[in-house]
Amino acid sequence: MHDKFSLAGKTALVTGAAGCLGEHFAQTLGEAGAKVVVAGRRQAPLDRLADKLKGLGLDAHAVVIDVTDASSVRSGLREAQSLCGLIDIVVCTAGVAVNKNSLALSSDEWDQVIDVNLKGCWLVANEAARELVAAGQPGSIINVSSILGYRVAGNVLPYTVSKAGLEQMTKALALEWARYGIRVNALAPGYVETNLNRDFFASEAGQAMIKRIPQRRLGQASDLDGALLLLASDASAYMTGSSIVVDGGHLQSTL
Repeated sequence: MHDKFSLAGKTALVTGAAGCLGEHFAQTLGEAGAKVVVAGRRQAPLDRLADKLKGLGLDAHAVVIDVTDASSVRSGLREAQSLCGLIDIVVCTAGVAVNKNSLALSSDEWDQVIDVNLKGCWLVANEAARELVAAGQPGSIINVSSILGYRVAGNVLPYTVSKAGLEQMTKALALEWARYGIRVNALAPGYVETNLNRDFFASEAGQAMIKRIPQRRLGQASDLDGALLLLASDASAYMTGSSIVVDGGHLQSTL
């Protein structure tokens, strides 16, 4: 690996680590040399993931964090730092969606999606940035967005709104924190195959959707590795406020 892409000596926090993408991101960052803190709401799956990563020879720890709760974020970051030292890299992966027509959507369902996907990223990024500023150290914050921050799809209104907001928040925080050496960028995946969507994409409707992707295939988690490592490492030292779309050309598909 080119030295600029090495994460040796750095510590990365990954929220939403119990999900398919979060787990993959944690392993990718660990294999690049970072100490990894996997975070989420439930202890048991985090412990299993940390044990799996340790079994691969990686330096991994598990910390329970509810990204929608400011006190949980604060205490979780402090616990992570007590285990691994200052957090240099934050990957905000935690996200949820509710699949309903907006006319059937409740205010509680709206709040749940916005709180996790948008407010949660802000709480985690803000707390990590405070610690970096206090220590006088640079850092990299990566918000996991979506191509639905640029385009819309039916029945996922709060999700699309949250991701569009996350794109704008990434730019605003990048502007505010550049003077401290803290870079804030976004990674916007297209449709990536996971355990949750595999059955749908095997169906007739799912296959029809895949045909609308210019590369005619779903993304795999590994397709995000290059963009993730670029944004996490010193190879992107002059990038902040940027968003990298990894979608097989889906945003360029014809209407």
